[in-house]
Amino acid sequence: VPVGGSHWFSMREVLDGLKQKGHEIVVVAPEINLHIKPTKDFIMKMHPVPFTQEDMDRDFQEFLKHAFEEGSFLERFVRAYQKMKRLFDLAFFTCEHLLYNKELMRYLEESKF
Repeated sequence: VPVGGSHWFSMREVLDGLKQKGHEIVVVAPEINLHIKPTKDFIMKMHPVPFTQEDMDRDFQEFLKHAFEEGSFLERFVRAYQKMKRLFDLAFFTCEHLLYNKELMRYLEESKF
């Protein structure tokens, strides 16, 4: 169950190694994410989330934009905190919707994921 950011790139190398050793790879990911896309190298199980790709892209761009704005340390810290909190909220909603997805959770339990 990868995270959609830079962690995914590191995880991809591990998955490629496991695939080469003959393991079946199942990746569980939200339908809306930054970098995780289906390939022929693994089985992809996606789950819905309560936000759109545009929402996520906008929040991520706003975080990057505000990270380099001028202002006092306190002003920059508060802006960064607010934007980071929004990104953490998206991650929380993603996990919450995975856990409440009965069909996917049943699949994971039955396959001894």
